[in-house]
Amino acid sequence: MIDNLSADQIRAITGFVDIEAPPPRSEPTAHFLFGTNQTQPVDIAAKRYHGGLAPLIIATGGINRHTGIVEGQEFRKLLIERGVSDAAIRCEDRAANTWQNVEFSLPYVRDALEFGLRITAVSKWYHRRTLHCLATLAPAIGPFYAISWEPVYAGRVVTRSSWHSVPDGRRRVLREWEEIPRRVAEGSFRDVKLASGAWRS
Repeated sequence: MIDNLSADQIRAITGFVDIEAPPPRSEPTAHFLFGTNQTQPVDIAAKRYHGGLAPLIIATGGINRHTGIVEGQEFRKLLIERGVSDAAIRCEDRAANTWQNVEFSLPYVRDALEFGLRITAVSKWYHRRTLHCLATLAPAIGPFYAISWEPVYAGRVVTRSSWHSVPDGRRRVLREWEEIPRRVAEGSFRDVKLASGAWRS
């Protein structure tokens, strides 16, 4: 990991890991919630569901190693509490990592695509591996979108402007920046590029 970062390096790293590419305002999409013990993805998806923009929500995540909660099931419960119909929710509750979030949810992704819905990833703003896992495991996904949120670690929000000064954020962001190009080069991740407002492989 790099100890001292210049302003130019910070800008380049931030730009590389930033997943944000929201769908057009009038386009409903299937929202894929990557597992976490934080509730921001639920709030995003529920709001968009009530706006008619998230007719299908894929909630993912197995047992969280820090809290012991089953993330997919917790997402489902919180979505229903926020007025989302259970019929609109698909739940994956076995995954131990980002790759498995997608791997174990592939039937739901295929269903969404067959219904004519594009996929919108909902994940931490710097968690670029979510995009590569989707593109690698679901090569028929076509252009897809991403809506991001800012996580909190040890009481500090990890933002695009603060990550380099927040130890938990710095470690996570630099891991994405270093690991993604390596995995693309070795062939274990398909590459993705942002073009015309969507991620494409």
